[in-house]
Parts: sequence; C-alpha cells; structure tokens
Amino acid sequence: MEDIEVQAARLRAAAEAKPMKLPVNRRVDESHHVITPDGLSVWFTIQVSPHSRIQEAIFERADRMPSDDECRRWLSLLIPGGDATEAPGMPGSATRRFEAFEHSPQREAPLA
Repeated sequence: MEDIEVQAARLRAAAEAKPMKLPVNRRVDESHHVITPDGLSVWFTIQVSPHSRIQEAIFERADRMPSDDECRRWLSLLIPGGDATEAPGMPGSATRRFEAFEHSPQREAPLA
C-alpha cells in the first residue's frame, strides 16, 4: 500500500506534467485523482495562464466533510510552501476545495 507521501508526489507530478490552460475545461483525467484506503478522495490540478498559476486541491468523502488535519497533511505535500486558501463551499457539503495562486506581475498587461 502506498503511503500519503508517495501518493501526493504522484498527484503533484501528474499536475506538473499536464497543467490545464486557462480558461479551464473542467474535465480532469484520473491521473490527478487518488482515493485513500479510508475513503478520502483527493484531486490535485495546476491551472496556468500567461501570467498566473493556480494550484487546486479538492478533498471529498462520501460520509462526512474531510477534517482539517487530513486536509492540512495533504496540502503540505501537494502545495509545499504555498499559502492555500479554502474556497467557500455549500452548507452540508462533504467536499473541501483549496487554492494557491501564483502571479507573475512582470508578464501582466499594464493598466490603462
């Protein structure tokens, strides 16, 4: 059985190898997804545009909302050194989504 570090490294490598170009077609292939033995579903993608990059991690369970501890453990491996922010979710949802934004101001168009 793979441990969390190996699974996280595989997800990160898949996202780095195949980043999605913005605007995003929300279909994500299975190489960006893993289900742990205890039922936690983890998705990780990287979305790119000419001036920014978004790393997104989604955690989901069938029976309950994923805990802070399990999300933090995965986030530290998927987005090392990143400042991931949790996106608002629907009340009663068993899904949590986190995003980390990287901007490259030197490549952005000047403001008029």
